[in-house]
Amino acid sequence: MDTTVADSLIGTTIDGRYRITGRVARGGMATVYGAVDERLERTVALKIIHPSQATNVHFVDRFTDEAKTIARLTHPNVVAVYDQGRHQGLPYLVMEYVQGRTLRDLLTQRRRLNPVEALAILEQMLAAIAAAHRAGLVHRDVKPENVLVAEAPSGGIANLVDSVVKVADFGLARAVEASSNDDSGQLMATVAYVAPELVANGHADARTDVYAAGIVLYEMVTGRVPFDGDDPVQVAWQHVDNDVPKPSALVRGLPTAIDDLVARATRRDPGARPTDAGALLAEVQVVRDDLGAANVETALLRQVPSRHTADRTAMIPAVTTTFPQTDRPTWSRLPQQSGSVHRTTPARRGFFAEGGKRRILIPAAILVMVLVVAGSTWWVTLGRYTEAPTFVNMTKAQAEQRADQAGFELIYGDGRYDETVAKDVVLSQNPPADEKIVKGGIITLTVSLGPERYPVPDLAGMELAAAKGELDNVKLKLKEGKAQYSDQVGEGFVISSDPKAGTQLRPGDTVTLVVSKGKAPITVPDLNGKNINEARQILQQLGLSAVEARKQNDAPRDSVIGQSPKAGAGVEKDTEVRLDVSEGPPFVTVPRVVDQPCPQGQQALQALGLRVRVDFNPNGTVRAQQPAENTQVEPNSEVAIQCF
Repeated sequence: MDTTVADSLIGTTIDGRYRITGRVARGGMATVYGAVDERLERTVALKIIHPSQATNVHFVDRFTDEAKTIARLTHPNVVAVYDQGRHQGLPYLVMEYVQGRTLRDLLTQRRRLNPVEALAILEQMLAAIAAAHRAGLVHRDVKPENVLVAEAPSGGIANLVDSVVKVADFGLARAVEASSNDDSGQLMATVAYVAPELVANGHADARTDVYAAGIVLYEMVTGRVPFDGDDPVQVAWQHVDNDVPKPSALVRGLPTAIDDLVARATRRDPGARPTDAGALLAEVQVVRDDLGAANVETALLRQVPSRHTADRTAMIPAVTTTFPQTDRPTWSRLPQQSGSVHRTTPARRGFFAEGGKRRILIPAAILVMVLVVAGSTWWVTLGRYTEAPTFVNMTKAQAEQRADQAGFELIYGDGRYDETVAKDVVLSQNPPADEKIVKGGIITLTVSLGPERYPVPDLAGMELAAAKGELDNVKLKLKEGKAQYSDQVGEGFVISSDPKAGTQLRPGDTVTLVVSKGKAPITVPDLNGKNINEARQILQQLGLSAVEARKQNDAPRDSVIGQSPKAGAGVEKDTEVRLDVSEGPPFVTVPRVVDQPCPQGQQALQALGLRVRVDFNPNGTVRAQQPAENTQVEPNSEVAIQCF
């Protein structure tokens, strides 16, 4: 059944906005599709819950509540949630579409990552999870399948250190967990990454995510999870009964710091772990910095010549050492020099042998020192400073052009709404104009976001509580209009809004919603084909009244050929039901057939759609006819002719 639903969704447009282009992935609780937001012309991911979950009220409520919380995280490493709604009764989320693939796909392809790559990915994972922990959310299902690795700015995902990592599915596991029966025996987590306390007593908090992150690190550097087996329950209990082994036991040469990180994050006692993802992130950053420094030191030492190759006559061992610029990594090169420094100490000449020159050199040295100090003081206090240019009231393009000409770097702070200043015009700068700034320094600009306006969301078909949440998100107020009956919109759902969806409003403006009272109490019967007298009686018994309109039609005279409202519609008492009543087909004028041969007269009458009864001699001449000539009769009426 689910496959049929999935196939039928491809190519359809949900809520008149999201056109589904294909299926991206399918999980146990939901299916993810690629879609195009035709209103904003951007590619999005649309996650729609499976029909088997839609009937679980607890699951749907928790799923909706968590989605609202996640939408407010706005963290660069969290997959953003843009919208939510229902399609054919199935809740869905509209999320950021991440161009790339999952960490699971990468591990399948490469088996394992080097420590620098693994820590770079883990650092961004923890940054996302830490943001959720600060918001009071626990992920509960941290695993490679829920980690997306986007294409790096340097191109592709080959350079994992530069890639952008995003964590998905916040709240979905919690929604499933909240809706599960305690006695179902189902452990709502992936057993390879499940924390001991979740197995033993079902308790989950921020430290549960820390444990799972430690397992993910273990898998990234070793290419496998620490506990495995055919029985998921046995695998889960291994987390309770056993410590996670050192990664270096599987992969020789791994830094001790990686072993220590995994051990800290995966301690069986939650109280011995870092308190949350933010605390583990701080430890990861220290280890990553240490590994980076170690790599730099090793690279430099490899380029220092051996003492045996130095000039054996020199009294200072380093004087003949040169550092080739081309061999150094770009992040450790020394400033460009005109040539190698080569200093030797003569065997016979020395400073103290030059007694006559000492009296000249000392004052010269003092003078040089004075000049150096004076020059340095001037440079530090005055020489390296200039005045900041004026950027206020310029457009971004104008400001960037001026900054480029003056040699300054611009960064942009958070924008600010302004009712009078157009969008992308500079409102303020730091440092202010004419204030001292280092030449080539950084100037922070705050630009106008224009007047603060928010489009009225498309709320039709949405539950009233959800519609209120949508309006709250865009700082608009809700007002309930007069409720109406509706055959198409269920009770408690929004029929329409005033102003309409897409209208730009100021913060605090009011949107009036018309909410459905459900289907009206009286169901209009099907009266088509019934005689008008019978139709009137049926409507009267239901407390409805008939309004009739006669129409020329081939249906039998006085039969009902149309009605409004249609059959099945819900209406209130005393509602008028319009009935179209047939006047029957057009009348036929009976021609004169008297004095014609009987067969010829019979043929002429039948050609007009009349039935003919011949009396006496069928081969004779028509001597009389009934009805008489020029009489108006209904089609298929009988005409009798007497032939002698």
